[in-house]
Amino acid sequence: MSGRNFHHALKILEEVCIGCTHCMKACPTEALRIRQGKAQLMEDRCIDCGRCMEVCPVSAISIEQDDFEDIFKYAVRVALVPSVLIGQFPRHYAARKIYSGILEQGFTHVYEAEHGASLLIRQINQYLEQHADPRPVISSFCPAIVRLIQVRFPSLVENIILLKAPLDIAAISFKKELMERGYDEKEIGIFYVTPCAAKIAAIKSPVGELSSPITGVIKQDDIFNKVYTSFKKEEKSTCIVPEKEQLRAEEMGWSLTGGESRHINGRCLAIDGISNAIEFLEQIENGSVSNFEFIELRACDESCAGGILTTANRFLVSERLQERVLKYNADFKEGKIIDNKSIDRHTEYLVDHIALENIEPRSMMKLDDDMEAAMKKMDSIQKLLGYLPGIDCGACGAPSCKTLAEDIVQKRAKTSDCIFVQNALAVAPGKPDKAEKIWGINRFDKLVP
Repeated sequence: MSGRNFHHALKILEEVCIGCTHCMKACPTEALRIRQGKAQLMEDRCIDCGRCMEVCPVSAISIEQDDFEDIFKYAVRVALVPSVLIGQFPRHYAARKIYSGILEQGFTHVYEAEHGASLLIRQINQYLEQHADPRPVISSFCPAIVRLIQVRFPSLVENIILLKAPLDIAAISFKKELMERGYDEKEIGIFYVTPCAAKIAAIKSPVGELSSPITGVIKQDDIFNKVYTSFKKEEKSTCIVPEKEQLRAEEMGWSLTGGESRHINGRCLAIDGISNAIEFLEQIENGSVSNFEFIELRACDESCAGGILTTANRFLVSERLQERVLKYNADFKEGKIIDNKSIDRHTEYLVDHIALENIEPRSMMKLDDDMEAAMKKMDSIQKLLGYLPGIDCGACGAPSCKTLAEDIVQKRAKTSDCIFVQNALAVAPGKPDKAEKIWGINRFDKLVP
């Protein structure tokens, strides 16, 4: 597994990029550089969290998806949708109507990805009982977090729970259900409607498994626009009432912050937002956090409700899903809902297929395969840091002086890329210079030969 490359859904449109450094400074793994006035991606560091896309002022970063026409290669076309898709629509659109709108786009079935959550809750609690160490156990739900740990916190990969996410469980279960109904496996195409780029990357190059049970990926904003446009046009089409199994209450809120942790035994914590996740992972790594059984980490604010491919306000999406949970509980209490789900019939089969393989670290700090060479490079980096200004201005095309020093040692950059070095070499000692009015007269002292 460790020899495989990451697939990246995020793509830089060089013809649009203006080299403004917004993306470079926002990236949590320092995966971007500015070269020749354009942003360049260091693929071994990128975790597809989408922060770069969020801050780009000119929309120079896009997300690739499968061609929508690919669904028609299959006789059975399943739209595997996350519950947050329902929350994108105004509340007067019932879930059943939204499913009908999805079917009208060409799918033959609609199935919610969180159908696997109830089984996963049981398996997580069982996992915690059977595995004493390490602690805390970290959720594997968010693929951006899993990759973040691989590249920035490699010492914590053993803390990641080796269980598949609900969307994989749901895809495996529904495919088995369709095959039991008589469909040939080759006729079945399962397409996940994703709210983020990280899940595209996870499906195309899954971590902890050889291949994904999901056939392809469609961006959630594209599906939303297609369906919502058809609603706004008020076309007089026949309403296709889809076959629909109701999510349970704990499944409806799974993709929101706290959706996992509130159902796990022991002391748990739910953290959303990539910066918050990094801060907490640093505390776990240095040993200042203890006595937690389970940590739920999500890269996006408000978790999947705040994914970069969502269209509605994340807080309103969260509110609608919470309302959906309350309505379910009320209907269930009144006997309006019969809890008879097909996935429950496949429990034994799913338990046999729920485990992930070991997850390998992919440290972005690795300087060389040879330990002696790596130590020499580390020494060179420390020497360069004593020479560079330490201002982290980004004008060199790297996000910090430290990353510039690493790039120089790895022969990806030159010392002269630093504008302070250029200034010190160009201006004689003691001679007034415009830059000194901004940065101070002493800033250049150590740079002057």
